[in-house]
Order: sequence, then structure tokens, then C-alpha cells
Amino acid sequence: MKINKLTPTIYTADLQVTVDFYVRTLGFTCLTNEPEWGWARVQLDNADLMISKPNEHTPFDKPTFTGSFYFNTENVDDIWNTIKDKVEVCYPIENFQYGMREFAVYDNNGYLLQFGQDNTVTEYRGDNSKLH
Repeated sequence: MKINKLTPTIYTADLQVTVDFYVRTLGFTCLTNEPEWGWARVQLDNADLMISKPNEHTPFDKPTFTGSFYFNTENVDDIWNTIKDKVEVCYPIENFQYGMREFAVYDNNGYLLQFGQDNTVTEYRGDNSKLH
């Protein structure tokens, strides 16, 4: 079996507000937006996401997801500084013993978005500030 790519689809009650969140807040590009179909696709570098209003075959009261979307990046501090005041923060940027420097926020639907960077790339003090 060969898998070429995984592209998650998230459900939303308000397609345009969700597209706007990913484009305006996180810097994604909207590749497709089909309001009459209730579907859109956004992309940022290698992160690809489909956004959909649920159809009649899908029970839907509100957006739910038991996991998170993890964005592995090389500039986690820049992303944190850009979005931290524009989003609901789950936990602020910090270094973890498992070798990642990361933070987590919620999108406009409540989906958990984690951003992380291998913290062996940049050295940090114990207070989470960069060593010069």
C-alpha cells in the first residue's frame, strides 16, 4: 500500500469565518472556496487542510475532534510571536523534555492546533529565552 498524502477535513458551521481564521490569522492561502458546496481548501507550505460544512450524511451538533493538529516547523518562536495575541491559547510556548519547543492554540471552532520545533535546533535557557 502506498499513501501519497493525508489531508484532514474539519467540519464547521461557518465556512467563511473558518477560512478567514486560517488565512488572516495563521497565514494560509485559500486554494479553493466553494460556498455553494460548503467546502474550502487552505494550504500553508506543506500543511493542507479541507474545511467543510457537514452534509446530511454526517451527524453534526458542533465541531469535535479528540486529537490535535500538529504543525512541525523551523520557526516556532516567530509563529508564536505573530499569533499569540490573536488566538485562544491552550498553553504558551515552552521547551519539553521530549525534545520539542512548542505551544498550542485553538482555532475559531475549538480545534486544537499545536506548533512545534525540534529544540536541538536552537539552544534555550531554563527560562525559555534563546541563548545568544
